[in-house]
Amino acid sequence: MDLHKKGVFSMAVSDIKEPPKNFKGEVNIEEFWNSVSVEMIARGFVPSRAKNPLAVYPSYEFWAPWIGRHTRKGDNVLNTECEKVLPAQPSPEAELIMVTEERLVDELKKQKVGTVRKLCKACHIDPRGSRDDLIIRLQQEMKNRHTYDKVFQKIWGASGGWCVIACPHGVVYSLKFNLRAESPRDFTDLLLSWKHIPNVSVYDFARGLATHANLRFPTIIPFHPHEGRLAEPTSENISAAQKGKLQVSLPWLVEKSQNSDSSGHPITGASSHYVLYDKLHESNTKDQKDILRRINLVPELQGSLNSQVAEQLFGSIRKNNYFLNNMSPSTHVFLMRNIMQHRNVAVNHHLLETQLKRGLMDQLINNTTLNELGQAVLVQTTQAQQSGVMSVEQVESVEQVEKVESVESVEQVEKVESVESVEQESPEPMQPFTLESSCDAEYETCGMQCEAHTKLQNVKACRDFWSLKLHPDQEKLLSYVLDGKRPRKELIVKTGSICLVREDFFTLGMAQEMDANYALYVVLDAQFDFTVVSRH
Repeated sequence: MDLHKKGVFSMAVSDIKEPPKNFKGEVNIEEFWNSVSVEMIARGFVPSRAKNPLAVYPSYEFWAPWIGRHTRKGDNVLNTECEKVLPAQPSPEAELIMVTEERLVDELKKQKVGTVRKLCKACHIDPRGSRDDLIIRLQQEMKNRHTYDKVFQKIWGASGGWCVIACPHGVVYSLKFNLRAESPRDFTDLLLSWKHIPNVSVYDFARGLATHANLRFPTIIPFHPHEGRLAEPTSENISAAQKGKLQVSLPWLVEKSQNSDSSGHPITGASSHYVLYDKLHESNTKDQKDILRRINLVPELQGSLNSQVAEQLFGSIRKNNYFLNNMSPSTHVFLMRNIMQHRNVAVNHHLLETQLKRGLMDQLINNTTLNELGQAVLVQTTQAQQSGVMSVEQVESVEQVEKVESVESVEQVEKVESVESVEQESPEPMQPFTLESSCDAEYETCGMQCEAHTKLQNVKACRDFWSLKLHPDQEKLLSYVLDGKRPRKELIVKTGSICLVREDFFTLGMAQEMDANYALYVVLDAQFDFTVVSRH
């Protein structure tokens, strides 16, 4: 989850009226987006937007985010931005939900030198020196409210930018166009409008999000246990995490929990909800307890979770800012949603196509449907694939396909489910082997004499193993596996969660390219399951 601060539209905050006293912070998402669509259609019948009687203008009581149908609880979603302008009430979260000076300085460090220099001139500060020198001077001057406001307006732009919640592949599940500056309130509104809150969320201000959500909804405590931390914030756990000795395993990220909680996520079966820092911002916090919100504490997430996917998303669409930012608010949100829709469709198609190429035919991409959780389900239609149904990794588009898997994110979102592979049959099916007792048949069929040489626990570095003669059926299988004319993406080996395709075998090298002390065998057992055995 993250905020794109440069995606703004021109809007005078003073033009937004206070909401009615009976406004409860809920907006009908279908009514809002239908109104925006009708305005776009009506523009073809009026000379200008000013004369359009169906124009939609920003307001606290009628301004909704976009959350897909399969992801949200219902048509009424939360948007409590009006609470940002109400008189501040003393509370433990007061300093967490506002844009603090530290966060503003952090954003200043991302700006170019020329931008910081112009800002210094506007604030009547000496513009000479390095960028770090200029930021230090601005930080000292920001104690003055007038200077703070100038810096804030320059960094955050006109409106508050737009928030996204995306999965690790970059598919956007929720999109919110802020009227005022971003705060954890915006992402809390989005997450609590979802049907199922992700088990793991990643955000650049994780502590603020957990504190705001738990104080705002004390009866349900959205982020638990340990206030969304991975472990209890004891001195022992903090010390172990600092030394790199603390590991918190979340096995349900890989495989659904056998003993699912009654209130658990339908994909993972777990009811725990954690909020972690993305790797770019995890070292910015000054609270020692926040070390328990780091991604590297979870073995299942190490090396597999892209916590910068939202930043990469913003980078890919930055080229659109120059024309989007000059549009009216309703045009801006309408076009932005359409851009995200087409991008999501393209990403979904690419992900599905990648999975189908692993041993399946490309045309099967047209045979996908959705199950009750919004996941893509592929029905096998060919004779070689009559074994049933295969679930393929599929993520939702902004407009129609939403899956409720958990993810890391505040930039994110829900977890991505492992792909179930269907057993791949050889185009030239071989007859089952029969065990013969004849000595002449010893090297003609598979049997106990092969098992003694091919089991991993029996493999040794001796001549008997180096000179093991392959049976005709094994030679036939080896020729099939190493046939360069067949599809390189065809699934050859499936064991547990590991899959090998034909091109993986090519990367091991042929006999003439391998060391004399290394050999590779492809062993075929009686059930025709493919297994790879390597020995030295």
